[in-house]
Order: sequence, then C-alpha cells, then structure tokens
Amino acid sequence: MSNITVSLPDGSERELPAESTALDLAASIGSGLKKAAVAATVNGVDTDLTRTLHDGDTVSLITNDTDAGRHVLRHSTAHVLAQAVTQLYPGAKFSIGPAIENGFYYDFDLPDGQTFHEEDLARIEKQMKEIVKQNQPFIRSEHTMAEAKELFADQPYKVEIIERVESAGADELDAGEVSGDTISAYRNTDEFVDMCVGPHVPTTGRLQHFKLQKVAGAHWRGNESGKMLQRLYGTAWESKQALAEHLHQLEEAAKRDHRKLATELDLLSFPTELGGGLAVWHPKGAIIRKLMEDYSRLRHETGGYEFVYTPHLAKSGVFETSGHLQWYEDGMYPPMEMDNGTYYMKPMNCPIHCLIYRSRQRSYRELPLRLFELGNVYRYERAGTLHGLLRIRGFTQDDSHIFVTREQLADEIAGLLDFVLSVLRAFGFEDFTFNLSTKDPEKYVGSDEIWDEATEALREALDRHGLDYAIKEGDAAFYGPKIDIDVRDAIGRSWQLSTIQADFNLPERFELEYVGADNERHQPIMLHRALFGSIERFFGVLVEHYAGAFPTWLSPIQVRVLPVAEAHEDHANEVAERLAAAGARVDMVKADVGLGKRIRTAKMEKLPYVLVVGDDDVAADTVGVNVRVDMVGTNDDGTPADDVERDVPLDAFIERFQNEVADSTAAALSA
Repeated sequence: MSNITVSLPDGSERELPAESTALDLAASIGSGLKKAAVAATVNGVDTDLTRTLHDGDTVSLITNDTDAGRHVLRHSTAHVLAQAVTQLYPGAKFSIGPAIENGFYYDFDLPDGQTFHEEDLARIEKQMKEIVKQNQPFIRSEHTMAEAKELFADQPYKVEIIERVESAGADELDAGEVSGDTISAYRNTDEFVDMCVGPHVPTTGRLQHFKLQKVAGAHWRGNESGKMLQRLYGTAWESKQALAEHLHQLEEAAKRDHRKLATELDLLSFPTELGGGLAVWHPKGAIIRKLMEDYSRLRHETGGYEFVYTPHLAKSGVFETSGHLQWYEDGMYPPMEMDNGTYYMKPMNCPIHCLIYRSRQRSYRELPLRLFELGNVYRYERAGTLHGLLRIRGFTQDDSHIFVTREQLADEIAGLLDFVLSVLRAFGFEDFTFNLSTKDPEKYVGSDEIWDEATEALREALDRHGLDYAIKEGDAAFYGPKIDIDVRDAIGRSWQLSTIQADFNLPERFELEYVGADNERHQPIMLHRALFGSIERFFGVLVEHYAGAFPTWLSPIQVRVLPVAEAHEDHANEVAERLAAAGARVDMVKADVGLGKRIRTAKMEKLPYVLVVGDDDVAADTVGVNVRVDMVGTNDDGTPADDVERDVPLDAFIERFQNEVADSTAAALSA
C-alpha cells in the first residue's frame, strides 16, 4: 500500500504510511508532541486525533497548552463527569455540558427529587478518576435524526435538542452537540454514550488534571420558566502545575471579590428592598467615585469635549429610530404608558446625543464635535446574570459621541486610542489586549459598504499604533464595528472595559447633516466611546485589582491619627487638622480601646498611613508612621523596609504626603 503525503502549518510536508491517523503524525514528529496533542485541524476542520488522514491533507496538531487544546480537554472532561453521574445516580438525565472559559459544566436532572450537595463533589470526582484510570477510548459515530432519537430515547433533553434541529433547523453549536443534519455521538463504554460534535481526546487517560468546583441551579435552555436543572462546574488543565496555578488564582480572586470587600470596607451595598442589580454608594465609596468622575471631567474638559446632560427616559420613537427597539428590546426595561405616549428607560445615551446634534444646523467648522456625558442608563439584565457591580441594571457611562467628517475619521480614532490608554494607565493598568469586533451577519443595520469602511478605519488606527489585536467575528453592535480594550489585573485576569465604535448608521437613521466647505449637505460619521466603560464596573474592577488597598490618591481615608492614650487626644486632633489643611482626607480615632486593636482595625481598612501620637511626639511635634505593607520600600540589601517609622517630624510627613499625592495626580493627568 502506497504512502501518503500531508502538509504541515510551516509549509513542510511529511510522508506517512497509508491509513495513518493524526495521532500517528504527531508520533512521527516526536514523543513529546504525541503526548501533548489532543486533537487536529485537517483541511480547516477540527477533528479527533484518531481520524484517518488522506494524501494531500493539510494538518495542524492542537496541543493541550493552547486555548483550543484546553477547550478539547475541558469538553472531554465534561463527558466523563456525565458518565460518572449516571453511574452514581442511576436514572439521571443529562442535558448539555460545554467547555467554558477556564472550565466546563454539565446540567443534570436527578431522579426522585435527589439533589447535589457540595460534599457530593468529592465522591463524583473520585468516580471520574476511576473512569480516567480505565483509559476508555472516545469512539465517534454518526447517525441520522431517527437513529439518534432511538439512541437517546432514555435522555429526553437530548431528544428535545434533536427534535428542535429536525423541525426548525436550529443551530445547536453553542451546546457543542449538533451540527447540520447528522448527529454525531461519542461512546466511552457500552453503557455510556453522549451526543457531541467533538473533537475529543483519544482516551479518558489523557484527562489527569481536573477539579470539580461547585453546584448551582440552571434553567433548561436558559428559560426562566423552564425546568430547574442542577449544574456541576469544574475546571481542567494540561498539567498539575497549570491546575494548581488556576486554583491559586481562584483563591486570590475570592479574597479580592469586590462584593466582599465593598462590605468589609463600607464602600457600597445592594439593599434587597431596591431590587436586583441596583447599588447604593456609601460615603467612602462615594469619595472614590467622585475622584473618578472629577478626573474624567477634567480630562474631557482639557481634551476638547463639550458637556451635555440627557434625561433618564425617552419616548419610544427615539428608540424605534435608533433601532434599539428592533435589536435590543430584550435588554430594555418594559415600557411605561403615559398620557402622551410610550416611554422607555434609556439603555444608552447615543440616540439622545443624536438629537442634540440635530437641534440646529451644523457646519464642517464645528467638527469634530465631541459630546460628553456621565449618563445614567438602565438595562434589564436577567436575574441569573447579575454579579455585583460587574453586571448591574442601573449604571453610569462615561459616554462620549463624536461627530466627524470622513477625512477626520482615522485621526480621531487614533487620538481616541491614546486617550483610552492614558486613562487606563492613570488608574494603574499597564497590560492591554485589543479586539476588533466585526459585523454579525444576522444582526446589523446599514449597507455592507459602510460596514467595510468603518471596520477598515478601526483597523487602520490599530495598525498605525502598531498594536496587536484579535478579530472577533460577528461580535459588533448592530450599528457598527468596535474596538474593545481589555486590561489585565494584578492577578492576571482579563477585564473588558473600554470601547470605541465607528457608526455610519445612526447619523443616517437620525438624518444628521453638516454643511461642508462646498456649501453642500453631508452626513457625519459618529464615534461611540466609553473609557471606563461604566463607573460601576470600572470601580468593581479597581477594587479587585488593588484588593481594596487603593493608592493614596484614591483612598477614601488617606491618613488616620491614633492617640496612644486619652491624654494625647487634643494633640492628635491638632495633627489631624494640620493634615486636613494640607489637603489630606484624615480622621482621628479616640483612645477608647487599646492602641494595638486600633492599629489592626486601620490595617484591615487598608489605610495608606496610620500616625501614632504619644508623649514624646506631643513634646517634639513628631508622629510614628505606620505605612501600609504594600507601600513599604526595600532596604539597600533588597529586604523589606520596616513598615513603622518613629519620631518623624510632622512637617516632614506632611511634605512627603503632599509630594506623593501631587506626583500621583500629575502622573495620572499626563499618563
């Protein structure tokens, strides 16, 4: 039998015996690649390593340390989870079990009213490890719709998916189970088979490093009126070290959870009386928010923006014109019927900014026209998606809409990129990723030509800055493509914050015009832009980034003064007054309890500086300075400096404090 030749991603070719598989290809290259490979891409299609190759195929091997490889690991582990549950809970029905970011889940319907509990995870995990130990192969098969319904006759959720595809041509790719008219399935043993597109690892023995994490509830197909299923979450990685690092990061993330810290630091709360997804800001949180807003206003004022204000609700016609009622109504609060029409709480500010532009005739000399608003918006997020400040129903956007000519478009976008990055750096972020989101072919307004032009303008700006970026196909808003800017926080997590969108469509829908130098009427192009994204979400990310230990310039209380005893309280008050006069946010806590306890309390509140005043300090006008641990420098030998400084002249501390805040403020404004 003759050999075959396949092409590799680097353009080289490799000769293999006929009937060779992608796994054989990996083995022919090296034992390390054979061990690391989990799937393959053959002629552009992801497939199992056990697939037979043919002469002329183009083959790329997917390894377990890539995003695509981890997806295969996690989806395969989800299958093992379903198999373990059906063994431990006879009669269990399983629905969907996709890979997700950093992990996987599977939804189950247990018989006889049984429920999962956290203590059951260890038992299920033990059963999964037994399946892994048996090194069971993942064997793929393909079936007609009728065959598949018979195969899964005892699994009603699988049958429902098949029938949806059969009757409506529904695309179930999100579940990773169905594609086209053929149903594919993977069998591990004679007793367990699951419906799936694949690919999967060759055998369960490849799934060594996983951990079940939690139990949750989930409505079938995300329908709040549907049956409540039980969801098991887990994570899976390519190595013991990668799993350990991820679990450690989760521990760090739990410590940094902004909801927990907001309560501990008395920053804000979510009273149940208000309803889900609505926050109230306490005085300390409000101080930080005011600093953020003041900074934003100053940057926009010096950056050529004009301030506007718009109402919290508007008549339905505004959102009909903009297209939001057609494309975004599910994310809007229900309408309110008034005596003169139907009103909606505004989900975004852009349609009303268009009305401001349209209020009078505009000249090309006014462009770029940059309108800015800290605008409150309201979006009806589903209850199950709410997450503190990160997913909320009422929030404030640092929202700008910029009207430009075609000739100004590229330069304005380039300038916006500089503006965005400078603001993010001012708040301590330095690691960015960029994504260019393109048109969703099923959800857009306007012509292909203007979408192409808008997309190219964003691409040109990214290229001009020499920035690496990923393309997110079909992820744009319905009215235009966008650049999303993600930041990486102190423990390596990525957060999507800032957005720049190019929009040819709303100016057309609102019939916006300007008179050009040729005395003819032209349509402007509109740029949508938020730097923080929203005040609330940005604040939540800041809390987690700093673990509540804000830099001195952002800290709600910068200095606390502690008298050693009651006899020192008058002098401590004088110290606090002098600090306040020097611009510090300062308080004094009386000597009602022991000094040690008061110092520990201040440290728990993550205050930058705690000043202690005793007998010698009263006499010498000095203070003992306790510096927050993360702010302590190092000695000449590299060891951490002492976080307690004694006998520091108060005037010297005040000068040092003022210089620190001034330097931070100057750096923020010039970032």
